[in-house]
Amino acid sequence: MIPKLQDEAREKALKALPDWCYDKDRDAIVRHFQFSDFKAAFAFMTRVAEVAEAQDHHPEWFNVYNKVEVLLTTHDCQGLSERDLRLAQTMNALFAEHELRAVDPGF
Repeated sequence: MIPKLQDEAREKALKALPDWCYDKDRDAIVRHFQFSDFKAAFAFMTRVAEVAEAQDHHPEWFNVYNKVEVLLTTHDCQGLSERDLRLAQTMNALFAEHELRAVDPGF
């Protein structure tokens, strides 16, 4: 069984993920991502889906046009685990890559 993060470990982890908010009711973390358009949002979701599938850990998410809302929790332990933190860090990195590409005109 996957261990659930205890209070001290959770608080420390949340400090390292400042763009994520803690949802106490679900013992989960939540983040809202915004992109330039639907295509960029969907490309991000596709890249995350590939990683999530490889990790066998799937986000709860919702997409409308250029916005993606993500909730991460581990159902096997009914709360936040290291798996959620790893996927959140990966999502942060993928989003940062996207932001750099969006700013860089490529010449």
